Amino acid sequence: MSKSADPGQVEEDTRREEVERDARLGRLEAAIGYRFSARRALEAALRHSSYAYERAQQADDSGESGRAKGEACADEYESNERLEFLGDAVLGLVVAEALYAAHPDWSEGHLTRARHQIVEGRSLAKLARHLELGPVLRLGRTEESSAGREKASILEDAMEALIGAIYLDGGLEPVRHVVATHFAKALAEDQGPVARDVKTALQETLMAEVGTFPTYRLIRDSGVNDDEHRFEMAVLLEGHELARGIGRTKRAAEKAAAREALRLRDDAAHVETQGAR
Repeated sequence: MSKSADPGQVEEDTRREEVERDARLGRLEAAIGYRFSARRALEAALRHSSYAYERAQQADDSGESGRAKGEACADEYESNERLEFLGDAVLGLVVAEALYAAHPDWSEGHLTRARHQIVEGRSLAKLARHLELGPVLRLGRTEESSAGREKASILEDAMEALIGAIYLDGGLEPVRHVVATHFAKALAEDQGPVARDVKTALQETLMAEVGTFPTYRLIRDSGVNDDEHRFEMAVLLEGHELARGIGRTKRAAEKAAAREALRLRDDAAHVETQGAR
């Protein structure tokens, strides 16, 4: 027969965990360079949907009253997804503003590519790791057991939610400070324009010529991991195939297809020019 837990010990363990978490959140605030006036917004930014769902399920299983559950909803049952939505928009605005001020000679295309490079997922996940955001996330058991604290997608979303929380707590100014501090190199006035990758180059070319984005379609997947020719992708314009490419990943195959499409268009333009002479 198992012994029931000592209530006093449970209370002591809970208190110790709260003290440890408070210290961790304090270190996170120091790393960010912003101290929240109230931790509620910060805690909300760190609450993954898997944790919020489990907390709601536990409340249902324990027969918690609707009123009690409603009162706790904002703190326990709401994930960081709404803050993620807000943070994405706020971050985009602040980064665009900073780039616009730092590079008065850049075109719209240069500014757009630079903003994308700063706010895209890999960049945000890298910053989240630098700030050690993973260890303070609230995750459900499934994510916890599958290394969720290291997943780029979870870290990226949490970083956006954190930006949203900073905005709600202090407005745009502290977000500007955080962006200027942690993206200083990317925002520097002497930073050169971001080169277009081939997919962006093809997209901008087609948009300028016909006003339509290209799409990509999987043609073949060998199913063999680490096969340099595993994926074959086609790039299409309004349903018409422009070119195909092969690569180890879908992204690599798409780039190969885009590169081939640009080459074919350049060749066609050259032939047309020669014929006009």
